[in-house]
Amino acid sequence: MQTTYLEAIRQGIWEEMERDPNVFLLGQDIGVFGGAFKITAGMLEEFGERRVIDTPLAESGIVGAAIGASMFGLRAVAEMQFSDFISCAFDQVVNFAAKCRYRWGAAIPMVIRAPSGGGNRGGPFHSQNPEAWFVHVPGLKVLTPATAYDAKGLIKSAIRDNDPVIFLEHKGLYRRIKEDLPEEEYTVPIGRARVFRSGEHLSIITYGAMVYVANDAANQLAKEGISVEIVDLRTVLPIDEETILASVRKTSKAILLHEDVLTGGLGGEIAARIAERAFEYLDGPLLRIAAPDTPIPFSPPLEDAFLPKVSGVVEKARWLCRY
Repeated sequence: MQTTYLEAIRQGIWEEMERDPNVFLLGQDIGVFGGAFKITAGMLEEFGERRVIDTPLAESGIVGAAIGASMFGLRAVAEMQFSDFISCAFDQVVNFAAKCRYRWGAAIPMVIRAPSGGGNRGGPFHSQNPEAWFVHVPGLKVLTPATAYDAKGLIKSAIRDNDPVIFLEHKGLYRRIKEDLPEEEYTVPIGRARVFRSGEHLSIITYGAMVYVANDAANQLAKEGISVEIVDLRTVLPIDEETILASVRKTSKAILLHEDVLTGGLGGEIAARIAERAFEYLDGPLLRIAAPDTPIPFSPPLEDAFLPKVSGVVEKARWLCRY
């Protein structure tokens, strides 16, 4: 039976709640209502109100409580109803949780679940991709699963990890992406990318929902004889530099694709690492494809124009192959 991306996350959390009594959930509307996207539906009834805690609408309070509980041996899974509002808890995340290990060796086994991404007509306050805010912060781990398999395996690894993890779930994948999952328990290691699609002529380095934009573009390009390799980062902090460089050394050309805006986005960091460590293998310029440097529009036609799309990837890939 095929499992959706959303259900995969739900299963992973449920299994960890059953496995470890120290795991607990907190967030706005996660209990009685079952979460804005229903990932926590049924968990209050199964695990009780001491482990599934409805909170006020106060992100800094949610994260602060999660940090405190984690310092005393519990494993908190805090939900931001939308990733945009994690900014309200920014100080708690970057100036406290991320630095506890460095300052006095304290573990903060906390996961912040953050539904992110556009395409759902949510406008500028419910559609952002905030990963670049956090990849700059030593002490954090930032996960961006693209598949149901990885979503389940990575949420389990995140809950077991002893450092704070930002777990970004793309809303556009929740019910669209489905696959058969193993019946036996499994985890996916943090910090390991994977080759989503093998190819010969150019590499597309990407993550999250853009994996599928890249794959649709690769399908079109294959009809023209252009073989595209897609590297799905899965984890954007720490980044799997080895897998990225191996792909670029193989194909000699690379596109860096992400849904986040262009300036200060992860594509620039990856491009710099490739230029520093694999420059002699390159047969063309490193190209970035990202959203324009504007807030995300609420208007459907404008949002469609804002988001990176298959046609744009195909056009850039053709140009790069001709270079």
